[in-house]
Amino acid sequence: MAAAPEPRRIATFLASATEIVCALGLRDRLVGVSHECDFPTGPGGIDDLPRLTKARISAPGSRSSRELHDECEAMVREVIALYEVDLEALRKAAPDVLITQDLCAVCAVGLDEVRRAASEVLGKDVEIVSLAPRRLDDVWDDIVRVGGVLGLGMTAQAVANGFRARVGATARRAEVAAAAGRPKVLAVEWIDPVMVAGLWMPDLIELAGGTALIGKAGEPGVVLEDDQAVAPDVVIVKPCGFDLPTTLAELADSDLRKRWPNARWYAADGNAFFNRSGPRLVESLEILAACVHPTAFADLAELHRAHFAALP
Repeated sequence: MAAAPEPRRIATFLASATEIVCALGLRDRLVGVSHECDFPTGPGGIDDLPRLTKARISAPGSRSSRELHDECEAMVREVIALYEVDLEALRKAAPDVLITQDLCAVCAVGLDEVRRAASEVLGKDVEIVSLAPRRLDDVWDDIVRVGGVLGLGMTAQAVANGFRARVGATARRAEVAAAAGRPKVLAVEWIDPVMVAGLWMPDLIELAGGTALIGKAGEPGVVLEDDQAVAPDVVIVKPCGFDLPTTLAELADSDLRKRWPNARWYAADGNAFFNRSGPRLVESLEILAACVHPTAFADLAELHRAHFAALP
């Protein structure tokens, strides 16, 4: 009888990939994660895992959004990657499967950098899985794809179906609430300059019973020009990489709220939710539904009250 193959050793280079691997029940196979990975925490979490990447840019929250934007723009102009792979940490981790992304150079280390690092230090055949989801359904498909690579095809399908079912339950409630009207929603993913979210965010807004403004499903976010006319009923501010206290502090020093004084305003944890293409987009939808239709989703507002805030 042939010996069973050794369990595959997994390295992840973005936070959503780490969350996907853990959702599949494979935390014990992780041998390294990115510097941005921070969930799950506590017993059985990832706190003690080696960090395989480093940032060349300032940490979110350490500078204003305008300063961070200008820093990233300058590095891009000089053709400097915003992140790098720690070659020695990767060598020691010795993974068999590397999960990375080729969607956003600002969010995490890119596919080409991971390929170069793997070629340089691993010295053996490794499998590289690259994720580039653009719509919400792509995220659930990625779970199935990652599970298939790791030998858990049926389990991954069941996990993805579970997330789809939870999304569907929220969407059905939102459809009932939206019978009285669909509020126009502006989803801000960066404060200065003002950037409006695209990709999967318009999907989430529609599922939450709203109408997405400016951002287009499946397309990257766009800068909102100062003279661009838009009249949202709801504004949700959830900058990429910013937790809730950081977002609230920056909004307190910003004139942004003067731009749409008649809208209902919310701030949310954009680091943990909304901007990560992983399992917690389910919670992101629930938070969004509580913002778009607060009366109909008072229960979800209470459930997630630590992660978002209505602004007076």
